[in-house]
Amino acid sequence: MSADPIAVFRRWYAAAERTGAPLPEAIALATADRRGRPSVRFVLLKHVDARGFVFFTDGRSRKGAELAANPEAAFAVYWDGIGKQVRVEGRVTVVSEEESDAYWSTRPRESRLAGAASHQSATLAKRGDLLARWRALGKKHPGNDVPRPPAWQGYRITPRAIEFWTRGDFRLHTRERFERGRSGWKRRLLQP
Repeated sequence: MSADPIAVFRRWYAAAERTGAPLPEAIALATADRRGRPSVRFVLLKHVDARGFVFFTDGRSRKGAELAANPEAAFAVYWDGIGKQVRVEGRVTVVSEEESDAYWSTRPRESRLAGAASHQSATLAKRGDLLARWRALGKKHPGNDVPRPPAWQGYRITPRAIEFWTRGDFRLHTRERFERGRSGWKRRLLQP
């Protein structure tokens, strides 16, 4: 295996995409509040580079509040079609306004309207209220220019550990864990 776990992740992700599996970018993101109580949900991984793994969400959401209080997260992704899983752990930072704006502009108009209409994770008296806000924003912004709400932003997980799992016969799976140290990544094998 390569000494660069980000490069390995990118190869595995490309292989998962080639299988045609739906949503290979869906990751199970785990966060914890200030007291350490965990929660997990699926988000969509939108960018991977040497700096880390990026997803976008409403910063006012439960995950946003948890990340503000405790900027550590982990995620796991499993691609059954290629028999591989990856786990990532690391520190989380908010991406730049420019990065958030750039991604926001790639979203379909209706999705931008939904992101602007929703205060993610807040209590909703009735679904009709959300739909009314979505329609009203559509009338207010009839063209393709739907401004990004200030709270809607990207987050980057800078990995300190990445673990690769490959399905094996008789549950003799291969597990390789990379941990980032001062001199780079250190690799070690783990028992299944």
